[in-house]
Amino acid sequence: MGRLRRLQLAAKRILDLSVAGAGLVLLSPLLALLALLIRLESPGPAFIRQSRLGRRGAVFGMFKLRTMRVGAPMVLNPDGSTCVLDNDPRVTYLGGRLRRWGLDELPQLINVLRGEMSLVGPRPDHDFQLPHYSHADLVKLTMRPGITSLAQVSGRNALPWPERMALEIEYVNRFSLWLDLQIVGRTPGVLLRGRGVNNPASSAVIDR
Repeated sequence: MGRLRRLQLAAKRILDLSVAGAGLVLLSPLLALLALLIRLESPGPAFIRQSRLGRRGAVFGMFKLRTMRVGAPMVLNPDGSTCVLDNDPRVTYLGGRLRRWGLDELPQLINVLRGEMSLVGPRPDHDFQLPHYSHADLVKLTMRPGITSLAQVSGRNALPWPERMALEIEYVNRFSLWLDLQIVGRTPGVLLRGRGVNNPASSAVIDR
């Protein structure tokens, strides 16, 4: 690893801690309100933890606001990617809006403070998706996963799994603070448009 890359990674971590810490303080009233609305809409916890793949393949609990009904089954496409369709009956009305604008991801600021995630980085996959990785895909695990990513601002979940993976690998190979700033700058516009939240229809799915 080159000296410049090491310095940029150190600066990236300092920026992560500063923004995540301030963000949690400023957004805590919004998180409390959303948590209350989630509990009022459907039975179950407002916050959930999902097992995700982190740096070097370490599994961690990623925090999210719950957007699906309790007990909803996990559905996978044949390539191992998760499948959530438009008007998916598993997703609550409020959950659909939270997913559309990325508000369900806000609790991941806690993961950033804990050192498990970064503000920008490859999106973390579920731990059970690791067997679907090719040898080249393992490059994705050399950096902390991010709340937003190059794949997120390039089409989100509407992109086919191989294309998303290619973009995540491209991010790792091209990493720089300038690229991070570009991704952060593009993220609000992507979220406001609310496109690409769900997967395109698949010819076959697997209930998990």
